[in-house]
Amino acid sequence: MSNSVNPFESLQEQIDDASAYLDASEDVLEGLKHPQRVLETNLTVEMDDGSYETFRAYRSQFNDARGPYKGGIRYHPNVSRDEVKALSGWMVYKCATVDIPLGGGKGGIIIDPAEYSEAELERITRAFATELRPLIGEDRDVPAPDVNTGQREMNWIKDTYETLENTTAPGVVTGKAIESGGSEGRVEATGRSVAIVAREAFDYLGSDIADATVAVQGYGNAGSIAAKLIEEQGADVVAVSDSSGAVYDPEGLDTRAAKEFKRETGSLTGFDGASEELSNRELLTLDADLLVPAALENAIDADIARDVRADVIVEAANGPLTPDADDVLADRDVAVFPDILANAGGVTVSYFEWVQNRQRFSWTEQRVNEELERVIVDAFDGLVSTFEKQSIPNLRTAAYVVAIERVLSAYEQGGRWP
Repeated sequence: MSNSVNPFESLQEQIDDASAYLDASEDVLEGLKHPQRVLETNLTVEMDDGSYETFRAYRSQFNDARGPYKGGIRYHPNVSRDEVKALSGWMVYKCATVDIPLGGGKGGIIIDPAEYSEAELERITRAFATELRPLIGEDRDVPAPDVNTGQREMNWIKDTYETLENTTAPGVVTGKAIESGGSEGRVEATGRSVAIVAREAFDYLGSDIADATVAVQGYGNAGSIAAKLIEEQGADVVAVSDSSGAVYDPEGLDTRAAKEFKRETGSLTGFDGASEELSNRELLTLDADLLVPAALENAIDADIARDVRADVIVEAANGPLTPDADDVLADRDVAVFPDILANAGGVTVSYFEWVQNRQRFSWTEQRVNEELERVIVDAFDGLVSTFEKQSIPNLRTAAYVVAIERVLSAYEQGGRWP
C-alpha cells in the first residue's frame, strides 16, 4: 500500500484527466480543484485525570455550487489537511455523480479514539462542534459520520449546536440515531450502494454476479455490509480482511459469522469459519472475479495493481486506488467502478435524512431503500452512457466528466458575482 501518495494531488489529477472531455476553460477548471475554505483548529480538552491534551482538527468546505457542503468527520491518527481537502472534493463530485443537490465538505481530528474514554471523546467532540458552530447549519454545512465516528458523535454535535444556538435543528448533521432524527436504512446505505453497483456492473459486462467470487478488503461498516448484501445476491465471498489480516475460504465464507466474530474479538484473525489466513496484499491480488477495496485511501498502488487478478473492482472506500494504479488497471482492461458512484449510498441516504429532518416527516426503510436503488441505478446508467458515447478511457474519468459538467452548469446558472 502506498501511503506516500498525496490524496489531494490524486483528486486534482483526476480532474485534469476529465478536463480533456469538458468544454470549459482552464481557469474555470482550476477553481474546481481547490476548496473554498479550510478550518484548521486546535482543541485543548481536559482528560479524565485532570490533565489537558491538544488535538489538531480540520474542516474543509470544498464547493457549494449545488447545495450545502456535505461530508463526514473522521477520527484517525493519519488525518491531515490534504486528506480532508481531497475527501471534501471527492464529496462534491460524488454528490454530483448521483445528482443530489449537495456540495462537498470533510472534517477530521488527529486522534486514535481507542486510546480515550467515552467521556473524553464526548468532550473532544463537543469542543470540535463548538469550533464548527459558525460554519455548519442545515443550509450551510451538514457533517456526517466517517472513519471511527458514528451515531454517538453525531448526536453530540447536534446537541452542542442546538444548545449553543438555542434552537432545534436536527438537519445540522446526518447519520444520527433514529430517536434523534436519523433515517431508517442509513447504517446499511454505503454497503448497499456498493452491492447495487456490483450487481449492475456484472450485468453491464454480460455476467451474473451470482456466479462471482468476491474478495473484500476492509471489514468495517461499508465492507461488511457490502459483503453480506453481495452474498445475498448469490455470489461467493471467499476472502475478507481488516487491519489484522485476511481470512480466506475458496468455498465461500459466512459473512455474518465473520462480522460477529470481529465484533466479539476485535479482529478477523482466528476466525474458524475460514480455511486459511492471508496478508492484505494477498487478498488484493487474489484470483477472484470481484475485488471490493473498503478500507482507507491509497490501498492499491501501481505495484499491487500489476498483480491484481480480479476482473472487476468496485470501490467501497474513498480513493483506494492511486492514479498510477488506475493507469495500470486501465491498460490491463480491469473494469474499475469508482468510489464517487459505488459508495455514494451513504451521502444519498444522508440527503434523504436531511430532507426528512426539514420536512419533519420520517420515511419507512422500504421507501429509503427503493429511493436509493433508483438514484444509484440512474447514476450507473448515466455513467456508462457517457463512458461509451465519448469514448472515455476509463469509468472514473467518465464519472468526473458527468459530475464536473453538473457543477459547471450550476455555476453558469448562478451567474457572476464580483
